[in-house]
Amino acid sequence: MHAGFVSFVGRPNVGKSTLINQIIGTKIAITSDKPQTTRNIIQGIYNDNDTQIVFVDTPGIHKPSNKLGQILNKGAYYSIDDVDIVCFLIDAKAGLGKGDKYIIQRLKDINKPVILVINKIDGLSKDEIFLKINEYKDLYDFADIVPVSALKNKNIDELLKVIKKYLKDNIKYFEEGTLTNRSTQFMIAEIVREKILWLTKEEVPHSVTCVTEKIIKDKDKNIINVAIIVDRDALKKIIIGKGGSMIKKIGTLARQDLEKILNTKIYLELYVKTIEKWRDREKYLTEFNFNDFTE
Repeated sequence: MHAGFVSFVGRPNVGKSTLINQIIGTKIAITSDKPQTTRNIIQGIYNDNDTQIVFVDTPGIHKPSNKLGQILNKGAYYSIDDVDIVCFLIDAKAGLGKGDKYIIQRLKDINKPVILVINKIDGLSKDEIFLKINEYKDLYDFADIVPVSALKNKNIDELLKVIKKYLKDNIKYFEEGTLTNRSTQFMIAEIVREKILWLTKEEVPHSVTCVTEKIIKDKDKNIINVAIIVDRDALKKIIIGKGGSMIKKIGTLARQDLEKILNTKIYLELYVKTIEKWRDREKYLTEFNFNDFTE
C-alpha cells in the first residue's frame, strides 16, 4: 500500500481543477476560463488496488487586490508546505510568465519532490513539447517532467505512474469510495457559482459567492435553496437578468448538473443578495467558509 498527499499549484487558469476532475473520474472542482475559479482547498481522493493519493486542488497564486485574494494565496502556499509531493502546473500554450517565475522562486524554499506538469499539450507537436520541456528544465531541479492534456485525458496514466514513485506513506487516509473531503452543501453552492462564471463576464464572476442555505428531502426529490451573494446592486440586476432570464438560465444549468451528481430530482430555488465589500470583511469571509487561512 502506497499513499500520500499531492498538491497541484500554479498560476490561475492553468487547468488544475480540470486535471483533478479527470484523475478522480468525476466533477469535484468547478471549472471555467475565469481566474480564481477555485477559491477553497479541495481534496480529491484517488484509489486503485495498491494506492491512495489525496490530490489537493488550490487557488491560483496571483497578486491579490482584496482580503479574499490574500486568503486564497495563503491557502495555496499552505498546500505547498503541507503535502508530500508538489505538482507544478504550467500552461504549454501560454508560455513562461511572471507568475510561473514567482512560483518557482517559492518552490526553492521547500524540500520535497516537485513534478513539473506541462498541461494543455493538445494541438502541440512532439518537437514543440520538447522545446517546452527545455524551456523549463533548467529553471528548477524538478524530480520529473510530465506533459499532459487534462482536457483530452492525455498522458494522465503516466503522471499517476510518476507520482507513485515518490509516495512513502503506508496508510489509507480515507475510506474506500470517498471521492472528496468537501460536503454536499459546498458542492451544490460551487455548481451554482460555476454556472454564473460561465454565463457572466467582466467584474461579475469575481464579485460573486454562493451559499447553500437549505436542503429538504421531499419524497422523490430534493428542495435546495442557494443564496447568490454579490457586492453591488448593479451586479444583482445582471444576475437576475431581464424578467429573471439570467437567473433562470443559471438555475436550469445548475439543476441539470446537480441531478447527475446527486442522482435525484432537484427543485432548485435561487435568490440574489447584496452585501457591500464582502470580499474585504472578515465576518463574511468566515461566514462564507473562507476561514481556513484567516488570521
